Amino acid sequence: MLQMTEVERPVPAEGQVLIKVHATTVNRTDAATRAGTPWVARMVMGVRRPNQRILGSEFAGTVEALGPGAGELKVGDRVFGVNVGHFRGVRLEGGYGAHAEFVCVPERGAIGLMPKGVSFEDAAAVCDGAILALNCLRPAGVQAGQDVLIYGASGSIGTASVQLAKHFGARVTAVCNTKNVDLVRSLGADEVIDYLKDDFTKNGKLYDLIVDAVGKHSFSRCRGSLKAAGVYAPTDGLLNIIRASMTRRSTGKRVVFALPPHYTKEAVLLIKGLMEAGTYRAVIDRTYPLDQVVEASRYVETQQKTGNVVLTV
Repeated sequence: MLQMTEVERPVPAEGQVLIKVHATTVNRTDAATRAGTPWVARMVMGVRRPNQRILGSEFAGTVEALGPGAGELKVGDRVFGVNVGHFRGVRLEGGYGAHAEFVCVPERGAIGLMPKGVSFEDAAAVCDGAILALNCLRPAGVQAGQDVLIYGASGSIGTASVQLAKHFGARVTAVCNTKNVDLVRSLGADEVIDYLKDDFTKNGKLYDLIVDAVGKHSFSRCRGSLKAAGVYAPTDGLLNIIRASMTRRSTGKRVVFALPPHYTKEAVLLIKGLMEAGTYRAVIDRTYPLDQVVEASRYVETQQKTGNVVLTV
């Protein structure tokens, strides 16, 4: 059961920094971790309950203290990033903890100085979706001039995928519902399809890459809309892991699924640069104070959010 409680302030270990959190998010990963879905994920996240007592992976805040061996950052620096932990055997250890006033994160992890002129709320709402989008686009080999379709273009990963695909020079077709058509177009999409009115799999158009940013499509349904060497890039689904393995060496249509996703400092710094250049922006649906994390989580679990849901601390 998700609830607010008092805990001791964490102490930064070797190579860590202590962050005073000003803003964080409730994202799809938080909701899935708390619910223990899919069930097989419990082998990694915890069988009966999450291994991480405090959820929250994205953060923006100020450096409060440095652990032994840390020194690239300094106390008072405004920073942002994502804290996802690391694998030991089949268990995920460490990470999360941003749904709190303070969190310890590895200084050499997915963290960087905040973009100039960006609020804590906006900075907190970009890293997870953008890095997961990069984990679709880069392994798929997205290139300038390619035709890329983003299914679920109004969510956290979707809004990031639209902007990043445009950054890489692709022609982007975004699929979303009616209420988000204008938003997605404002992010740079060359064409927007309202899935409540049209089915992209029946319009006869072919794409080099189809990104399923919400896990609600399938390779079999998208196959007919891919070019001869087209790629389907899902963001979840156990069956997709198998299909990616089976089609990995194919020179024809194939599934590309990069697991585990790589959360890197390089990706955070890329987003920082794009935001400072004005070519990438956060999309925030709702903002809640931290003590309303239960209400925020319930909203995320409706799967109706646009972009990101932010918690202010």
